[in-house]
Amino acid sequence: MYKEDDFLQLSGIQHFAFCRRQWALAYIELQWQENVRTVEGHLLHENAHDAAIKEKRGDLIVVRAMPVHSKELGISGECDVVEFHKAEDGIPISGREGKYTVIPVEYKRGTPKSNDADALQVAAQALCLEEMLCCDIPYGYVYYGEIRRREKIEFTERLRYKVKDLFAEMHKYYSQRYTPKVKWSKSCNACSLKEICLPVLNKKVSVKKYLDGKMQEEESD
Repeated sequence: MYKEDDFLQLSGIQHFAFCRRQWALAYIELQWQENVRTVEGHLLHENAHDAAIKEKRGDLIVVRAMPVHSKELGISGECDVVEFHKAEDGIPISGREGKYTVIPVEYKRGTPKSNDADALQVAAQALCLEEMLCCDIPYGYVYYGEIRRREKIEFTERLRYKVKDLFAEMHKYYSQRYTPKVKWSKSCNACSLKEICLPVLNKKVSVKKYLDGKMQEEESD
């Protein structure tokens, strides 16, 4: 069990799964830059996180910006949306009649990814909710703003174990204040931290050649 002072940000698992160096730059070195993708993502999350919007439609209760944590994983954060569906095999909720099943919903600006970064984030939310509410959550959803559709995420044992393994690795990096070296990929081109990370330096380009090129660019301006 982790102490609260050692908690990591839940949302970091998505960055860590995408690129360990990106996560370390943002969450250990506290460096960040905005681009169009990150700004659009923030706007989508602001709408999802509007706690002033409370919904109850029949047997459905929608809670926004719900704080969650897990002492076992050593993380804390917020769920964009948590849906409580009335069901006989659910759990009781204080101040409400009946029992409810719990479904986390994460909001993303783009389209479904080829990797499992988004699935890992909503699965981490589910593990927090299971620990806090003493319940089982078999699945959740990721809503993609670009296609305006939900994708169902099954919380398999493989996905659960991967969430736990990644957070254990993140805690190790964080305690050592370790930032991995550059490892260039095509994904670097869309990363908001590429000007800080400088992945181009690892594409068989020497530091001297890179700096000489930058100096020539400045002289020509």
